[in-house]
Amino acid sequence: MLSNNKGLFVTAMMLVLVGGGAGAAQPQQAGLAAMVGDTPVPLGPPYSVGGVTYTPADPISYDEVGYAGAIEDGSQGGVTETGESFIPTAITAAHKTLPLPSYVEVTALDSGRTILVRVNDRGPMRSDQLIALSPGAAAQLGVAGMAPVRVRRVNPPEQERAVLRGHGQAAERLETPAALLKVLRGKLGPMKPTAATRTVAAKPRPVAIKPASAGRPGADFDTPASKPVAQPAKPAPKPIAASPRTGGYVVQVGAFSSQARADALARSLGARVDAGGGIWRVRLGPYATQLAAQAGVRQAAAKGFENSRIMANDAR
Repeated sequence: MLSNNKGLFVTAMMLVLVGGGAGAAQPQQAGLAAMVGDTPVPLGPPYSVGGVTYTPADPISYDEVGYAGAIEDGSQGGVTETGESFIPTAITAAHKTLPLPSYVEVTALDSGRTILVRVNDRGPMRSDQLIALSPGAAAQLGVAGMAPVRVRRVNPPEQERAVLRGHGQAAERLETPAALLKVLRGKLGPMKPTAATRTVAAKPRPVAIKPASAGRPGADFDTPASKPVAQPAKPAPKPIAASPRTGGYVVQVGAFSSQARADALARSLGARVDAGGGIWRVRLGPYATQLAAQAGVRQAAAKGFENSRIMANDAR
């Protein structure tokens, strides 16, 4: 009799343990289902946009310099080429030919800041841009509009991949030394004049693209308008008061390919504009010490620019 009771007790405990284990696994499975995957999609055949043919490839090493634009939406209308929902705050990017998904380190050649980015979409379909960054990636990198960058393909550890797949931010890399930045800037080609400084990753189509209508998201192809529209002459922007160019520290708020935008921001902040290499940099200062420069960081943050950086006053 005692033996039968013992057997019933053991059986009951096994059922409890099995049932409890299944219940504990459910939240973990739900979390995994919510996270996007890293399974590569087929590279796909070559495609043409605006008379330019792009051939997807899977290079072992990829290291290029060029200009980064910004993504406003996914190439499929709120969805990326990988089928994932476009998340503005996620650290993602669009590239014309790299595998989807893949991981790259993007370095801002203006500041030396480097971040890890997950490429999950096609674009930007413009010959003057190498990569297009999501708003979250651009904010972490500290750039606005078109900015000179280095893009290097990497193979990060799974822990960092999981952070980006979960729409978080991986830790920033060490800043690029000034000597290397100088070499990388020397490899940049001239920035092509363009009416638009912000871009959307456009859907690749193996057909000729007609000029995009005004106001449509993604209307950023290198296709000339059918008729030039006459623009009224604008007065030249007033020069921003200059500050000493060497010594101490400055707070860089942003870098722009448009002088008018840089001047407008500088006036709103009481900052200066430094020009060079086709880029206009908005900076506060100079300050005698890094501690004093923190006041400039707080001033920029109060205006909504929370990724301003303290730099040496003679830095480019």
